[in-house]
Amino acid sequence: MADPKDKVVSLYEEFKAFALKGNVVDLAVGVIVGTAFAKIIDSLVKSVIMPTVGLILPGDQGYVGWKIVVGEQVIPYGLFLGEVVNFLVVSLALFFFTVKFVGWLRRVRGEEKAKVPPLTKDQELLTEIRDLLKASRAPA
Repeated sequence: MADPKDKVVSLYEEFKAFALKGNVVDLAVGVIVGTAFAKIIDSLVKSVIMPTVGLILPGDQGYVGWKIVVGEQVIPYGLFLGEVVNFLVVSLALFFFTVKFVGWLRRVRGEEKAKVPPLTKDQELLTEIRDLLKASRAPA
């Protein structure tokens, strides 16, 4: 029978190998930074963008006061619209950062496309054979 102490040590070693992998640590840092970024965007939307929208469009309390009353039931759709705008601003910011900014950095550093190495003799021959086969199948 296996010693329980060995099982505990083995479990500890497996957990340590999992938890201290570079990817797990990178993911944790990404989640923390993403959470902080989301708070900043949330504050931007709730403190700047939506009050500005509330000034432009009529309403007692800006977008917060937008609601539909059906009988005694209140449906506060203004809060929902605020969350939709929040989502759109976060998505737009992430798009610009991940797609545009990182792509621009790669272009500046010259990493966007690695140069394609020249074809070897075998590859050239296979390309010629492929082209000849395509030409022979094409109706004249």
